[in-house]
Amino acid sequence: MKKFRWIIPTKDFSKCVVLLLLLSLINCQQNPQQQKVRKVGILCGLDYISNVIDGFKTGMNEKGYIEGENIVYDIEKTNFEPDKEEQILKQFVKSKVDLILTFPTEVSMTAKAITQGSDIPVLFCFANIEGTDLVQSVSHPGGNVTGVRYPGPDIAIKRFEIMLELVPNAKRIWIPYQRGYPIVASQIKALQPAALSNGVSLEEFPADNALEIQNYLEKRGRQKDIGMDAILFVAEPLSVTADAFEVMGKFAYQHKIPIGGALMSVNGYRSIFGVNVDLISTGKQAALLADKILKGTNPGNVAVVSAESFFEFDYNTSRHFKLNVSEGLLSMADKIIR
Repeated sequence: MKKFRWIIPTKDFSKCVVLLLLLSLINCQQNPQQQKVRKVGILCGLDYISNVIDGFKTGMNEKGYIEGENIVYDIEKTNFEPDKEEQILKQFVKSKVDLILTFPTEVSMTAKAITQGSDIPVLFCFANIEGTDLVQSVSHPGGNVTGVRYPGPDIAIKRFEIMLELVPNAKRIWIPYQRGYPIVASQIKALQPAALSNGVSLEEFPADNALEIQNYLEKRGRQKDIGMDAILFVAEPLSVTADAFEVMGKFAYQHKIPIGGALMSVNGYRSIFGVNVDLISTGKQAALLADKILKGTNPGNVAVVSAESFFEFDYNTSRHFKLNVSEGLLSMADKIIR
């Protein structure tokens, strides 16, 4: 049998080689993320804000990161469980993820501490930077950390102003919160001048759990004067856990005391309004920063961005408390529940 040899002229062969090299270079430029599958560890430390994950994954998809193709997510969820969160973060470090996304504040602080000495970037979200030492500054966060700031003091003021709009004669506002939670002090500090100028006294009530709140409110409920005109939530985890909110919601309904700050609904008890950040949008903001980091930018040089506040108003619940709601207040709401 005769053997055939394909003979390509030297000139044509050189053209083919150059063409193949150009096509390879163009393909690499168009698909930089496909050169490596990225692994992102995500830790949500509070059920109430877990939708941040959906926003983040949507934002990453829009930037060209396709789950299962060039990026994988190790998603863990806790609900204010510090010991468990620490173990999860250590596992992220051990498995050498390319990026750790954490929210809210406390798990982000823990992530920063645990990743010290490693080269793993930490991207926080829904986290206060005031009084937490998370970053050195907004423009230059430093170290291996950057993220999306939760504007806690600003939101606390807005929640207070809305409550006074609803209950203009309120002089005693009860503020429950998780004892020792790091972001509360900055919010209370921001509220104090506003309360003073409006002749309002703020009664802080730090507690460890729902049972402690329940025992306290049962004692207050037996008094002739329960000593509060409204219940206002600041940003912290205890008031937005189901069991704690149900205790406070039941008390508020029994005594016709307006309750609001964070929008909650548990077993028929509802808060009147909530001022927070939009979770999906906040997750998308985090994705923009993640893209920069995964493309090689030092997180310590990526400026912190702030989330925008989002005002939701439950009109039906306001009628239950027989409140006069102005058209001006309604016009401020980003979302009205009727």
